Amino acid sequence: MIKYIIVGVVVVLLGVAVFTGDSLNKGAGQAQPGTSFDALVGRPASDFTLTSYDGKDYTLSQLKGKKVILFFNEGLMCYPACWNQIAALGTDEQLNSGDVVALSIVGDARDGWREAIDRMPDLGKGTILLDSDKSVSRQYDMLNLPSSMHSGMLPGHTFVLVDEKGIVRYTFDDPKMGNRNDMLLKEIKKMEEAS
Repeated sequence: MIKYIIVGVVVVLLGVAVFTGDSLNKGAGQAQPGTSFDALVGRPASDFTLTSYDGKDYTLSQLKGKKVILFFNEGLMCYPACWNQIAALGTDEQLNSGDVVALSIVGDARDGWREAIDRMPDLGKGTILLDSDKSVSRQYDMLNLPSSMHSGMLPGHTFVLVDEKGIVRYTFDDPKMGNRNDMLLKEIKKMEEAS
């Protein structure tokens, strides 16, 4: 009986050691707080041009004069959290006024978006930009943040606010993947008060 207890304890200890070692290695090579993502604030936003799922080109620098919300996310595979946030951004009049533009940047190709919008029509009310080669997500250092469930491959659930002059004023990575419209409105109000 004592042999079985000893064997059981050894198996448990080995399991803990393997799990702990594996957990430690998962962080290897990933961006940690204090990386270039944090350094975006106060700097000019990197310009880019992306095409929306419905074929329109959007260039960030052409939106100067407006406050711009960039919502980097996994897109189609991130259901329901990212879908809900994309739809919430698209249907919120305060975040799509003449002064504010909300852009959802997804790591997808065009395939699948028509079906997704048929399934959840409010998705189509937002501006969904396709970053299928992840070049813009890489440019903004979005692929290795804590919210990414596919580290190094896809962005997670991350917001970048750009002011009217093209300067990044706020960033927020959201591992909890909530609907953050209220938070975004507060940050936009702070930007307006600071101008």
